[in-house]
Amino acid sequence: MPKLAYSLNVPDVRTSAVVFASPHSGRDYPWTFLRSTVLDDHTIRSSEDAFVDRLFDCAPQFGAPLLRAGAPRAYVDLNRSLDELDPALIEGVRRSGHNPRVASGLGVVPRVVAGGRAIYRGKLPKAEAEHRLARIWKPYHARLQRLLDEAHMEFGEAILIDCHSMPREALDSTVRAGAPRPEIVIGDRFGASAHGEIVERVEAAFAAAGLRVARNAPFAGAFTTQHYGRPSKGQHAVQIEIDRAIYMDEATIRPNRDFHAFRTLLRSVVAEIAAIGHRDQQMAAE
Repeated sequence: MPKLAYSLNVPDVRTSAVVFASPHSGRDYPWTFLRSTVLDDHTIRSSEDAFVDRLFDCAPQFGAPLLRAGAPRAYVDLNRSLDELDPALIEGVRRSGHNPRVASGLGVVPRVVAGGRAIYRGKLPKAEAEHRLARIWKPYHARLQRLLDEAHMEFGEAILIDCHSMPREALDSTVRAGAPRPEIVIGDRFGASAHGEIVERVEAAFAAAGLRVARNAPFAGAFTTQHYGRPSKGQHAVQIEIDRAIYMDEATIRPNRDFHAFRTLLRSVVAEIAAIGHRDQQMAAE
């Protein structure tokens, strides 16, 4: 079992309604898990949003908390619903309708990593899956909801920025030959998870930093944006996907030579996004 379900970095004084979260950057791989997988220690990391939490770790300096996953995505996927259990992996789970994520092996307890490579030789006991969900998934999401509730109580709204990275190849099927490739994809479930003004300001923050931005293609948001995005109740959720090739070597899963420069560039973006939730900004908009 990973040592922590999550870690939380909070500002000295919380001045923003924005909450940053990184659900796929966890890298605590317990030896019992590594012993149970057919994959080597490197391949098991291929689904990880490596270093995304480091890219956004300046958030507390701008008055916003940062929630980081402790467990890796290959162990428990925090961007899936509790009921996205895979009958092809977990003993005693019945099929209930068609879920394309579960069917492809990417349920809440994943069956595969990137490229469709199987994690295990056989099935897992249902008790093992339930144990992971109780110890990892539930504490993470309970803490996330509490952060959003606190923001709503103090600022009158809550804005979740769910931070991810995307393989460069993910854009191959969505970008025309010769067309500029987006470096950032913003997902708001086609307007369902956040007010348009908030999404526009998030997009503007990345664009002002010189980054090419697209919306909802190929990533519109998964469980987190669907579950937490309640704009009619003043709770907004926006997913951010960053092209991994900008800041890391995908083959070696190491920061590349541009990592520190890109991390510095993102400081201005994080500051602008955090400012969306500042009380003075909200008052000016009223």
